[in-house]
Amino acid sequence: MTGTALARLLALVPVYAVGLAGCGGATVAASTVATAAEDALEQQVGTRPDVSCPHDVSATVGATTRCTLTAQGLDGTYGITVTVRSVQNGKAHFDVKVDDQPQG
Repeated sequence: MTGTALARLLALVPVYAVGLAGCGGATVAASTVATAAEDALEQQVGTRPDVSCPHDVSATVGATTRCTLTAQGLDGTYGITVTVRSVQNGKAHFDVKVDDQPQG
């Protein structure tokens, strides 16, 4: 499978129930976001990618952060966008979208 085909397969992957750090103005740590994205993507395709997120994300619906993804079989490093879909009962729920093309 080419990297582009894999990226299309991973076009939009939901991530569920990531715990929040603190109360009021809560954020989700970058490392927690990366691990949750890796878990969700691994469930989707059966291979665990390496995701790196440089910034924490606010636990606010619509908040986003950009991360990078590498994995065996991909032709380069792909950007991913992680978006907070909802926040309920102290947990943030995300959508993860992998870019269609590798980063330049």
